[in-house]
Amino acid sequence: MKIRDILNTEKPVLSFEVFPPKSTSPAPESIVHAVEEIAALKPPFMSVTCGAGGSTAGFTNAIAAHIQSDLGVPSVAHLTCVNTKRENIRTQLKDLSDLGIENIFALRGDLPQGKTPADFDFKHATDLVREIRSVGNFCIGCAAYPEGHPESPNQKEDIHYLSEKVAAGCDFLTTQMFFDNNILYNFLYKVRDAGIRVPVLAGIMPVTNAKQITRIVQLGGNMVPPRFLRIVDRFGDNPDAMKQAGIAFATEQIIDLFANGVSAVHVYSMNKPDVAAAILRNLSEILK
Repeated sequence: MKIRDILNTEKPVLSFEVFPPKSTSPAPESIVHAVEEIAALKPPFMSVTCGAGGSTAGFTNAIAAHIQSDLGVPSVAHLTCVNTKRENIRTQLKDLSDLGIENIFALRGDLPQGKTPADFDFKHATDLVREIRSVGNFCIGCAAYPEGHPESPNQKEDIHYLSEKVAAGCDFLTTQMFFDNNILYNFLYKVRDAGIRVPVLAGIMPVTNAKQITRIVQLGGNMVPPRFLRIVDRFGDNPDAMKQAGIAFATEQIIDLFANGVSAVHVYSMNKPDVAAAILRNLSEILK
């Protein structure tokens, strides 16, 4: 089932992202088991990330196929174009089609040190979207950045490139994580004002340990509300309390999003079935 059809509903949508093993050795049972536990929660769909430079493409495709064919949950396979050739992308697209995967999340990917987009066949995610659209009947998703892409000089230019992705054939957008819903609401206003009408899923990251928030800020430069920093300061040294508080904060964000007309939320589960299950329990009546 295509994601654009899943999102074409008035019912709230809560989906989950999982990641494959990082090594090229056989997939660790713990990761496969975690994926299966999250799939057992029967979310509307699940997405499977891809390692830097497409390093886990084989695992990504296999896990996406397992989720969809064996576990009965529609899946989205991430596909990055940095550090690979056009013929490799076409091979991956054929593999995905042969596996019955209908949904692809198209990303440029992180640039290797010392490289620029000009060094590759596909310079931007927009180029990858065009390629996917030209070779198969896939539903295509792309990333959106409510706080701005790290390489964009300003949000106006960032939204311009976002509109180019949509014009190239992107069917839906999923935002990077954010911790202040007002940032998303302001972003959505500007996106709609720019004429972008495809569905936008709000990306939510439940922060369940203090180290996560430090890493998130270092990597993405996210703005963290003072009230969440106070949660980390108060409960960061107590793992169980921090986990409970992080789940509660993420749940509160999601409830506020649904209440304000954002009908689709994508949770970065970090392969934690217990966290995914706790959030679903907190939203059980809302999601009915």
